[in-house]
Parts: sequence; structure tokens; C-alpha cells
Amino acid sequence: MYTDDGQDIFSHQQVAAMRMVIAAVVLLPFAIRGLRQIQSFKEFLLLGIVGACGNFIPSFLFTYAETGISSGYAGMLNSFTPIFALIIGFVVFSQRLSKIQVLGVFIGTVGVVLLMVAGKDLSLSGGWSHILAIVIATFCYAISLNTIKHTLQKFKSFEITSLSFMIILLPSCIIALYHSVPEAIQVKQHAMEGLVFLFVLSIVGTAFAVIIFNKLVTISSVLFASSVTYLIPVFAILIGLYYGEEINVYQIGSMVIVFAGIFVANYLPKVLKK
Repeated sequence: MYTDDGQDIFSHQQVAAMRMVIAAVVLLPFAIRGLRQIQSFKEFLLLGIVGACGNFIPSFLFTYAETGISSGYAGMLNSFTPIFALIIGFVVFSQRLSKIQVLGVFIGTVGVVLLMVAGKDLSLSGGWSHILAIVIATFCYAISLNTIKHTLQKFKSFEITSLSFMIILLPSCIIALYHSVPEAIQVKQHAMEGLVFLFVLSIVGTAFAVIIFNKLVTISSVLFASSVTYLIPVFAILIGLYYGEEINVYQIGSMVIVFAGIFVANYLPKVLKK
């Protein structure tokens, strides 16, 4: 995390650890209330998988990756999530996989790639390790999505989120201490300013957003929920447009392709059935 003049405040490990700790602490009262819902060690383990694969591991991988690649590149690579979600659902959970769904995922991925290329936001100052970090993170997301959908249907989205964060609270605290977070807060200039932004990011962009996303997974298909990742670069472009950034005809065309991919993967099979 950096100030406007490029001054370092927190390292990528510190940012990831604090995000997890803050989000877990905010959700802890709700997790304690929901503990009685866990009736076996298997359910505890499955919630731990969701916490680790859906939040803990990707948070460190993404913060590391964006030290070497642009947010646009990260958004493009994030489109691997629905691909991995389909593969894991098919291989592990014997989920039916239609050719139309595969086609929709392919169209959506092409749209994301074209959108990023059209925006020319594909800087790469790092190496293959930064790219691989995003790919591994998307694979972890896919594991979490399928785990929620196929094994944790008895839990509400709020319970899944709060309990999974509670499980990763201790390792997050250990990593925060290992990377000297308390010392950084005391010593680093602009540390309190950075903490304010981290609190907002952790509460709104992590805890609250994950609750909504997990709710989406429980009430819809894994493919539909994972297709949300295609919308991340689209909304990034639209927000930039609101703040005065230019948008070209190629970006508009690419967004149309993204939406077409989402439609083909999620809605076209239902239309054809009717």
C-alpha cells in the first residue's frame, strides 16, 4: 500500500494479513452465534476449506501478484475462475457440463481479454510467479465455490462467511505478527491513514462483499456465481468513465462480448429447453 506520492506504507503481506484479521474480527460475534450450526468435524473442515481457498490464500496471492502486474492484467487472469469452477464441478462433484456452458465461458474469457487489451492496461513488471499467483488464486476460488454449493447447503451465507473467517483468524494473526504489523503501524508515516482505507476495504470489500457472493452461490449455480468475475473489469471501466476517463468503441464491443458470454453460459440453455 502506497501514498499518493508513491511512499510505501504497508507491504503486500501486511495488507493481506490485516484485511483478513479485520474482516474476521468484525464477523466474529456472528460466528460465535453460528457455532452451534457446526455438528461434525467434517463440516468444520469444509468451512475451513472455504475460508482458506475463498479468502485467506487468494488475499496473499493477489496482493503479491499486483506488485508485478497491473490491475487490468489481474482482472483478465481472474477470468480463469469460471473455467476452473466448471472443471472441478465436473471432475470432483460429477456436475453435468454442457457444450453451451463451455462455449459461454470461452466467449466471456475472450471478451475479458479483449477488454483489457482495448484499455491498454496490461503492464507487466514482474515475472511468471506473479501471473501464476493469480491463476492459483482463481483455482482456490473455484474450490471454494464448489465446496459451498455442493457440501454446505444447510448453512446460510452469513454463517458460511462468518464461520469460515473465524477459522482463518488465528493464522491471519500469526502472519500479521510475523510480518511486524504492530511495529509498522507505530513507525510508518501515514500508517493511520492507510489503516482507515484498510478498514473500509476489509469491511465493505471483503466481509460484506463475501457475504453477498456466498449468498449468490447458495441460491444459484456455481457457473453463474463464478461468472461475476467477468463483470469486475467491466465495472472498473464504467467507474473510470464516471470519473472522466475515456472509453473507446473497442472497449464497448468487448463488454458486449462479455455479457454475451454470460448469457450463453447461464441463460441460453434454459431458453433452448423452453
